[in-house]
Amino acid sequence: MFKIYKNRKILITGHTGFKGSWITLWLESLGAKVIGYSVDIPTKPSLFELVKPKCVDIRGDIRNFKKFNSVVQKYKPEIIFHLAAQPLVRKSYVDTIETYQTNVIGTANLLETIKKNKFVKAVVAVTTDKVYLNNETCKAFCESDALGGYDPYSASKACCEIVISSYRNSFFNIKEYGKKHNTLIASARAGNVIGGGDFAEDRLIPDFIKSILAGKTLIIRSPKAIRPWQHVLESLSGYLMLGEKLLEGKKQFAQCWNFGPEHNDIKTVEQIVKKMCENFDDKIGYKKDTKKQPHEACYLKLDITKSKSVLKWVPKWKV
Repeated sequence: MFKIYKNRKILITGHTGFKGSWITLWLESLGAKVIGYSVDIPTKPSLFELVKPKCVDIRGDIRNFKKFNSVVQKYKPEIIFHLAAQPLVRKSYVDTIETYQTNVIGTANLLETIKKNKFVKAVVAVTTDKVYLNNETCKAFCESDALGGYDPYSASKACCEIVISSYRNSFFNIKEYGKKHNTLIASARAGNVIGGGDFAEDRLIPDFIKSILAGKTLIIRSPKAIRPWQHVLESLSGYLMLGEKLLEGKKQFAQCWNFGPEHNDIKTVEQIVKKMCENFDDKIGYKKDTKKQPHEACYLKLDITKSKSVLKWVPKWKV
C-alpha cells in the first residue's frame, strides 16, 4: 500500500508536531525523501526528538513567504502535506493574532508558493473537524455543511478552508487540470487524535497520564462533551490515501474530506476517562473543573460517508 511514495520528494510542514512526526516516520518507511519545515519543536518531551527521523529538518516559519518559497524552490517536492498550525483552541483566545496569522496567512503563503512553482503536483492541506458552523444540533457534519467558528482557532481553520477553495477555483481549477496547470489540492478535516508520543497541552489522555505521574486528580473541563476520538494513524492513512489519488492525477479527489471514527464509536470525554481509569489503580479519579472556561463546542461528530464510499477509506480500529 502507498507504493507511490517511494523515492518521491515530499515536503511536510509542521513535521515536528505529533501528527507531523508520525507521518514523517510513515513516509520514510515507504522510502520517500522527506523534507520537513517547522518553526520549532512544540513540546518537551517531543516525539520528533525521541524517534529522530532521517528527514531534511528545516526550521522556518510558515508566515515567512520568502523563506518558505526558497525551500520549495531548492528541494522541488512533488507533493506537500500541510500540517503547520497553531492547533489549540484555548491558546487561540490568548494568542489570537498569531493563530490567524499562522493558520490563515500561513496557508495562503503555501498556496501562493505553489502558484509560483509549477512542479508541485499535489497538496493535502490539513484543517480540522472544528471548521463547521456548530449550533449544537446533535448533527454529524458532512463536507457540504456550512463553515463557521465560534472560537478563534475554529474560525481560523474555517478561513483556511475558504482560502484553499478560493485558490483551487481561481488558480488550480480541476476543469483546467492538464491544460493550464498540473496541481491538485485537497483539504482533510479530522481531529481529536490519540496515540503514542502526544505531549501537547490540553489533550485528554496526555493530561490523564500527567496527573497519574504527579499523583493528582485529573481535572476535566467538559465531561459530557462529545468528540470524534480516533488513533492518529487512522487520520494519517486518510491523508496518505488522498495524496496517492492526487499524485495519480485523479482530479475528482481535489476537494474536502472528513476523517473520523464510525458513528457508533464516538464517545464523551467522561467515557474516555472512565475507560482509562479501568486500567489503573482504583485511587485514580477525576473531577470537573469549576472555573469559568472559554467557549468550546460540546457536541462534535463527523459524517465520514463520503470518505468511505468515494475514497474507500475505512477506520481500522475502534477507540
